[in-house]
Amino acid sequence: MPARRRKKRPRRKDRFLGIHFAFDAEAERAPIGTNLTRPMVRSIIKAVRPDYVQCDAKGPAGLSLYPTDAGNRAPGLARDPLRIWRDVTAARGVALYVCAAGVEDHEAVRRHTSWARVRPDGKRDRKHTSVFGPYVDELLLPQLKELADRYAVDGAWVDGECLAVEPDYAADVCRVFRKKTGARRLPTRPTHKHWPAFAAFCREAFRRYLRHWVDEMHVHAPALQVASGGAFAHPMPEPVTADVDFLTADVPPVDSVNAARLAGRCLLHQGKPWDLRLAGCRRRPDRPCASTKPAEQLKQEAAVVLTLGGGVAVSFPQKRDGSIYGWQMDVMAEVARFCRRRQPYCYRAEPVPQIALLYSGRSYYGQGPNLMRPGSGQLDPMQGLLRALLGLHYAVEVTMPHHLAGRFDAYPLIVVPEWSDLEPDLREALLDYVEGGGNLLVVGPAAARTFGAALGVTFKGDGEDRGQYLAFDGHLAAIDTVSATVRIKGSARPVGRLYDDNEAKGDGRPAASVIEYGEGRIAATYLNLGERFAHAATGVARRFLGALVRELFPNPIVEIAPDVPVDVVVARTGGQLAVNLVNMCGPHADPTVETFDRVPPLGPMKVRVRTDRRPERVYLQPGTRHLPFHFREGAAEVELPRLDIHEVIFLEQGS
Repeated sequence: MPARRRKKRPRRKDRFLGIHFAFDAEAERAPIGTNLTRPMVRSIIKAVRPDYVQCDAKGPAGLSLYPTDAGNRAPGLARDPLRIWRDVTAARGVALYVCAAGVEDHEAVRRHTSWARVRPDGKRDRKHTSVFGPYVDELLLPQLKELADRYAVDGAWVDGECLAVEPDYAADVCRVFRKKTGARRLPTRPTHKHWPAFAAFCREAFRRYLRHWVDEMHVHAPALQVASGGAFAHPMPEPVTADVDFLTADVPPVDSVNAARLAGRCLLHQGKPWDLRLAGCRRRPDRPCASTKPAEQLKQEAAVVLTLGGGVAVSFPQKRDGSIYGWQMDVMAEVARFCRRRQPYCYRAEPVPQIALLYSGRSYYGQGPNLMRPGSGQLDPMQGLLRALLGLHYAVEVTMPHHLAGRFDAYPLIVVPEWSDLEPDLREALLDYVEGGGNLLVVGPAAARTFGAALGVTFKGDGEDRGQYLAFDGHLAAIDTVSATVRIKGSARPVGRLYDDNEAKGDGRPAASVIEYGEGRIAATYLNLGERFAHAATGVARRFLGALVRELFPNPIVEIAPDVPVDVVVARTGGQLAVNLVNMCGPHADPTVETFDRVPPLGPMKVRVRTDRRPERVYLQPGTRHLPFHFREGAAEVELPRLDIHEVIFLEQGS
């Protein structure tokens, strides 16, 4: 009897939906793998129908979940679970990816202390390897090659690498840095004059490390698809300089909607297929148990990613014996159906430029103390502004300087958050953009000082962190943050006032100003508005920001009434204009709520979409539900009766 022909498995660029099973083995001797069976894996694939399954081959503890000859085997491993995953996925035409921690490898540094990076106190790190050392050639690459050869895996995600990189004070590293820079002492704090150079030196070492193992694996196994978790994503905002096949990042289990809003937009223009991995469970740091997120909660998180054109994976834990919690797959199956229905209308759609929110890698890296880990609030200002702008129904993209090169004019408005040290020549490029008819909003006194002459203001002293009140539109709100006093000159016009007390008594200080510059306009706020939106948003600050944006950008493609919590993403797919609407209701940002199973529906709402000519028809997807519309003053107007979680309005223009 002839052998059954196996289905062709999709490559990364053709994949959309995945499921990840997380298992970080510890030095335990409970039998691992005994209860994972082929029927169990077949049932997962039948229920979820993923494009790929991803399994942990090695977690940060450094213990491998298969019978490795190259790495360090988990002591409790009783059988080969990876063989089961491979055999079943291959037979079903489903790709298998393995996830292996890199740089952070506790077992490797326990066995080989010389592989560890050296801390500032001269002691060896007990968790992290050195990217300058032999770990990559002695363990990481041999293990990746073993996985490719023995299991014919379709891809490998080396997880958490850029997040785990720390400054290395090993003697040979210090010697090279001193010779290169002439520094006598190595910096241990971001305030040291040599810190920027040393941090850049260590980051470049990581890039070399990454390029080395990626290139080596492409030579060894050309069909293998590889990526490094978080690389060239929000923790590493820079052009892609390693030949990775795809980009990916984790979405934290807490406040996941807001995290996905930012993370997805940071990957949008990096020129590689990308996805985000959602956490299927949420566990408080001080609790041992994790709550599984209901399908409605995961659908809302997935919708944020889908509207940006990315792929979605959801991560679920395995039991300590390597088997899975079957009931969780019912949840995942419902989420998968939700995603699949939207795949034809969202996946790899091209965004229509509206507002560009600038992400300055130079400023981000310059804040320290981490090399590539945003754990010190560096992204709070940008995150706060993104939430506020999306809450005002604007379509927003996060753009790094290299994304803007040659295409500044594509955006009607560029917003610069509280970045204090912009890339060389970026200030002049932004002013050229405004002079040619663009619009620029600069947020915060540090960023505004860079554009002081163009803004028509002079600064009186430095910015000061103080308690104060923002007055706008007849209301005041406390806004405890950094602000500066400016004197407005010439044709610049003040917007809003700042007062020391909770009453609009006296002249106060200008909160913002707007001025014409060439053919365009430039505005600035003289307080750190984004950082406050991230931690203490107020309605007054929201209306204040909204007024500034409306003055600079009065005609966005999409307008919605009433003022409801909806994210707008405008894209082109299949040659048609697509308006994605995502319902942002629900307690997704409430730290006291672990999980929720209801996203309250919205509607009815009126949606106005500006377009060059009258569309032939307007309809909703998924489901091809036609919407009556009026076309007047260059816009199609429709009423959406109800928005549950996500809908796409298509405007068909015809040929």
